[in-house]
Amino acid sequence: MTEQTERVQDAELQSAAAMARRLADVIGGAVQVRSDLLDDILVCLVAEGHILIEDLPGVGKTTLARALARALDLQFARVQCTADLLPADVVGTNVFNQRESRFEFRPGPIFANIVLVDEINRASPKTQSGLLECMQEGRVTVDVHSHELARPFIVMATQNPIEFEGTYPLPEAQVDRFMARVSMGYPSSAGEVAMLRAHEVSDRVDVLEPVATAAELLAVQDAARRVHASDALRGYVVSLLHRTREDSRAELGASPRAGLLLLRAAKARALLRGRDHALPDDVQALAEVVLAHRIVLAPEAVDVTGERIVADALAATPAL
Repeated sequence: MTEQTERVQDAELQSAAAMARRLADVIGGAVQVRSDLLDDILVCLVAEGHILIEDLPGVGKTTLARALARALDLQFARVQCTADLLPADVVGTNVFNQRESRFEFRPGPIFANIVLVDEINRASPKTQSGLLECMQEGRVTVDVHSHELARPFIVMATQNPIEFEGTYPLPEAQVDRFMARVSMGYPSSAGEVAMLRAHEVSDRVDVLEPVATAAELLAVQDAARRVHASDALRGYVVSLLHRTREDSRAELGASPRAGLLLLRAAKARALLRGRDHALPDDVQALAEVVLAHRIVLAPEAVDVTGERIVADALAATPAL
């Protein structure tokens, strides 16, 4: 393979950056969302990573997912999690066709391109585990038969950070499948007034016009995989992971999968900023949203968060 085919070309860099600008403009016009949060969402999308949105009800999580799907002309599905939700309700099931005397597969909502799993921690552990294969392998297995999911494919799951009655906390193995955990927060006063003005008559998302296609997104995702990452940058990522594992305030630090996802996210960020190589700046910008939710705090740790441990690891680890 030649160097020309291995590295990202200038035309691909320009196309990726242009797509990101179009998406940011159209989504920002339909949803009140911080620019840094939207940047993180687009990075995860390009890096083929799933997103956990932990925030209060009514701040626009569903609207954001719908706007993203419409802007890319992708199929959108929503799964409302409850305690009685079954895995088959998510992935689909085999139904007997009496006319043809055979079973046929009826796909569930997980076969959409962008799947919003609302209040994921209200689903039972059995249903939560049904998402593992989907998120990791890009396919589901029903009665020993595997079915490939659509591409592109991204899960955007939400959970309420303050209401725990009737919930099932996500196990570490499930949390580790999410590339990033983000929070939308409340908009500014001016932003909230603008939102009321824009949405008091109709839903702006319903009239949103696509500004990119699935084929364009797949091409950008392919380019992101080919963004150059040096051995020194890989070593920097590993050093950060080790810092979190060695921190006495953490019972469980960032996993090797966390390092892989952080590197993929850094390459996607570099691409969206018009570079064919990732830098320590990309890793530092994404370390908190990619690593913090994977850290399990030690029982004796008081007034400490995963974000604090990641920030300390960044401060103590020199970029090579």
